Amino acid sequence: MQTAARIELLQRMPLFGAIRDDALEFIVEQTRSVVAHAGSFFFRENEPARSMFVLESGRVAVLRNWRHQKLLVRELGQGDCFGEMALMDLRPRSASVRAETDCSALELMPATLLALFERDVEQFALIQMNMGREVCRRLRETDEQLFRVRMGEAPASTEHGFGST
Repeated sequence: MQTAARIELLQRMPLFGAIRDDALEFIVEQTRSVVAHAGSFFFRENEPARSMFVLESGRVAVLRNWRHQKLLVRELGQGDCFGEMALMDLRPRSASVRAETDCSALELMPATLLALFERDVEQFALIQMNMGREVCRRLRETDEQLFRVRMGEAPASTEHGFGST
């Protein structure tokens, strides 16, 4: 995917909402493209978290380990991001992400956001706010699922699956 197409992809994502083109171009220039073949993992639950990903093509499954089984949390497709908590809390991965089809993704490292901070603090702050909003949105979905289960209802399906990543 070329730079212009990557910028357009990011512009459609809530995480990069209201971010100027020059800042997005800077980010795209700092990312690396990662290819994952069907069945391979971008990362596994409990591994050190070092980056987030923006899925350019393909489909992935977000999985959690439960009693020696990998259970589906949700599926994600083109334009979705995963691993963004790594850029916020620096804790180990909360889930595994497996390529269901051949995938291409942009990998965004914390150093890229630091470089953006040094270059344009306003754009950096907007991305941080957007990231916080996305994590809060997922937390609200998860809270709703938990509430329904505690009330004896079947969990309601979210847009791409169940719960948060």
